[in-house]
Amino acid sequence: MQNVHDVLGVGFGPSNLALAIAAKEWQQAGGQGDLAFIERKPAFNWHEGMLIEGSTMQISFLKDLVTLRNPQSHFTFINYLKAQGRLEDFINIQTFFPTREEYNDYLSWAAGHFKEQVHYGQQVEAVSPWLEDGEVVGMAVSARQADGQVTQHYSRHLVMGLGGTPNIPAAFSGVTDARVIHSSQYRGRIETLLADHQRPLKVAVVGGGQSAAEIFEDLTQRFPHVEASMIVRAAALKPSDDSPFVNEIFNPSFIDQIYTQSNRRRREMLTEFRNTNYAVVDLPLIERIYQMFYLQKLRQDPRHHMLTHHAVEQATAQPEGIQLTLTDVLDARQYNTHFDVVILATGYRRDQHETLLAGMAEHLETMTPDRDYSLRLRNSESRIYLQGCCEMSHGLSDTLLSVLAVRSQEIVEAIFESSTQRQREAVLA
Repeated sequence: MQNVHDVLGVGFGPSNLALAIAAKEWQQAGGQGDLAFIERKPAFNWHEGMLIEGSTMQISFLKDLVTLRNPQSHFTFINYLKAQGRLEDFINIQTFFPTREEYNDYLSWAAGHFKEQVHYGQQVEAVSPWLEDGEVVGMAVSARQADGQVTQHYSRHLVMGLGGTPNIPAAFSGVTDARVIHSSQYRGRIETLLADHQRPLKVAVVGGGQSAAEIFEDLTQRFPHVEASMIVRAAALKPSDDSPFVNEIFNPSFIDQIYTQSNRRRREMLTEFRNTNYAVVDLPLIERIYQMFYLQKLRQDPRHHMLTHHAVEQATAQPEGIQLTLTDVLDARQYNTHFDVVILATGYRRDQHETLLAGMAEHLETMTPDRDYSLRLRNSESRIYLQGCCEMSHGLSDTLLSVLAVRSQEIVEAIFESSTQRQREAVLA
């Protein structure tokens, strides 16, 4: 049987990249284990659609792939800078927050160490039980290549690191027009969509979070022929709370605290700290946007618009543009308006694993992960581990980069230490 592994990672973004590094360092310390990964993209790339010029990270570079568990690792951001000959220059910038462009380059540099372990250009379509003598001994993963050929992979354990899938609001359901794009497609698509310089183009940005604000600012600064409108349901852009005490919820050590709470209390904690991550914007960016609107008033040139208290009720593709039916929620007034391009900065869903694991349903004890991020299988030592889709059980940090280093170590230890223990017990028996 070909393509058989101890561990198979589905997706090769930052989460499973951190896992690959943790496993490599485990092996260097004398541990055993075979890992491979399946990635739908043809090569490593991270949030390429949002690599806006000058956009910076929202977390410290010290929360890289490894530092919080092994500051001496070859794969630290600092060692990456040294290897690229930029360490002294980065120090002179005097920041903890590199640009997204540089962080993507760091991740690509780290991913380059694992080319032999990653099957790029393969889209996972289904996961089913791998049976031997009627017993589940692992998972069989079906992946389709770019040429349409389907390959089967087999693994004792599975680690799902899929990332998010674009969240499309109900008002845009069924709208497949190329003039409506999600923020994940922004860079690369927007330049083509706004290529017509012969007339002003009206662009709507739907959403009130960091991505929406970054895109709105980019439109106003980079495209002089664009009239941009930001459509926000709330009363105003709200700043993210990144104060020190609040930021402790993103510490890996906080996960134990939230995991042990009741479901009700966890929901309360997620709501309490929601303003750290959802529908909020970095304060300096809010201030720059406000300054831009102030200058519009000074110059009596109201080209761009902030439509607060507005909700999109319906979107319709028409020859002359995308018609949006908007409701002003303050007075319940509803009206139609047209845009040449609509950008949905409406976040991501984290439920893709549920669809892929449908074929495993009768063998799973529960879809609620254990503390080590695993889903247990009935009457089997195999496990399915989830990365980035355990927010309801493990807290707000689960979908972010903050916990990658420590979480990857926890998963590696859960997989390989338990396997080593079973081998020892078999020998003693």
